[in-house]
Amino acid sequence: MKKDFVSILDISRDELGELIATSRRLKEERRVGVFPPHLSQKTLGMIFEKSSTRTRISFEVGMYELGGHALFLNPKDMQLGRGEAIRDTARVMSRFVSAIMIRANSHKSVTELAVHADIPVINGLSDCEHPCQILADIMTIVEHLHRIEKVTIAWVGDGNNVCNSLILSTILTGMEVRIACPPQYKPSLKYIEQARSEGAIIELGEDPIAAVKNADVVMTDTWVSMGHEEETKEREKIFAPYQVNMNLLSHAKPGAIVMHCLPAHRGCEITDEVIDSSRSVVWDQAENRLHVQKALLLRLLA
Repeated sequence: MKKDFVSILDISRDELGELIATSRRLKEERRVGVFPPHLSQKTLGMIFEKSSTRTRISFEVGMYELGGHALFLNPKDMQLGRGEAIRDTARVMSRFVSAIMIRANSHKSVTELAVHADIPVINGLSDCEHPCQILADIMTIVEHLHRIEKVTIAWVGDGNNVCNSLILSTILTGMEVRIACPPQYKPSLKYIEQARSEGAIIELGEDPIAAVKNADVVMTDTWVSMGHEEETKEREKIFAPYQVNMNLLSHAKPGAIVMHCLPAHRGCEITDEVIDSSRSVVWDQAENRLHVQKALLLRLLA
């Protein structure tokens, strides 16, 4: 495995399988109260340029349960907030902590940090990719559908960073992805072209019903990502036809599951009736962030 986990493609197909297997083992160990201190004396420095619930809690709890320690670092309280170069921060942190997790405004910040750090760097979210989320999504699909090959996922809504990572993940999984989004909110074409060049099946269109038809998984996310709050009213109007509701879900396979990486804006991209239904695996999906990240930390640090 590479030193860093900046993109889902920083792992191989075999490594993905091993990570998911380890994640499921760790989940079962946690259920029965077994917490081997694999990362005793290890420290994770966590830089948050964006607000967080699941990422912060899951990494902090994960390090604690593995016997290590996590430090929450707000750039405003660091010299980064006063203009210190990322490369200098990377070099200094490499002398203090065992690994860095960063939740960044710009993907460039994550890649620059990884280049100059001597320790592993984990992408906890950037404007381009969210690989930790996709690891949790894959684990959740395996748990509920008992397979990953030939799974058809319908992505409905904004072609954002999570969508980009989902597209890249098809190279490792053999999943097929159908994307329905307004034309001005498509995912990055470079990710689509990269996946297709590796033989992945990626369909891109504007019709949510066509995307959802006979899908195994219906996946959505907020219409207004962090940093785009000033566009809320405009986006809500444009995305209104892309709401995941019971009518749209009726076009998927009878046993199709619904996923949302959260936070959810109920009544916008997804209805209460769907997110609180038996078809929703949203809460398993959120929990699995903890388990896959523990597996990832073990792989990088143990």
